[in-house]
Amino acid sequence: MPTPLVPAHTKIVNRFNKETFVFTDPVESEALARFDVILEKGGSGGGNAIAHIHPNADEHFHVHKGMLMVMIEGVEYRAGAGETVTVPRGKAHFFKNVYDGETHATVSFTPGQKHLRFFLNLAASTVLTPDNFSPAGDPKLLPIALKLNAYRDHLYIAGPPIRIQKLMYAVLAPAARLAGYRLIVAPDHNDSGKIELLDVATQAN
Repeated sequence: MPTPLVPAHTKIVNRFNKETFVFTDPVESEALARFDVILEKGGSGGGNAIAHIHPNADEHFHVHKGMLMVMIEGVEYRAGAGETVTVPRGKAHFFKNVYDGETHATVSFTPGQKHLRFFLNLAASTVLTPDNFSPAGDPKLLPIALKLNAYRDHLYIAGPPIRIQKLMYAVLAPAARLAGYRLIVAPDHNDSGKIELLDVATQAN
């Protein structure tokens, strides 16, 4: 039976975005990756609502509480409790809480790829290495290049063509390592990541 990457229901708070990741069932699957997101009032997802693309997976937002706005290719979709918004793979999007209170949603990716590891890495880094982000929560170039190069074909910004971004991240990743930046959770299936560091990230919240 697959081993969970972290204990079930692990919570990591991204205070930059007023966003809590809840890894309810953190078992990897090629078919599906799933975790919960709790957004405080004014909270956003995707790096302070930076439009981004998942080139090889569809993303689904199922809302349990509150109201979520998902912007897909410039078109706004809203989902309340019991409703779902699906972002087709390759479509630029971002999301944010538009409820006067807390919004709770389950986020899932089909296929799963390694999105659980990617978002564990991203969430933990906001706690363990906050200097990797600007005061507004935007990721700095070298550390995010290292992550995006390691997790190729998981996430790109809706900016330059993907082939240009791939080349840029591949060039910058060695410079990031030389500068001392490291992944918290590796994409290697034989390495569940630095669980002790994830414990620290959880306890810090």
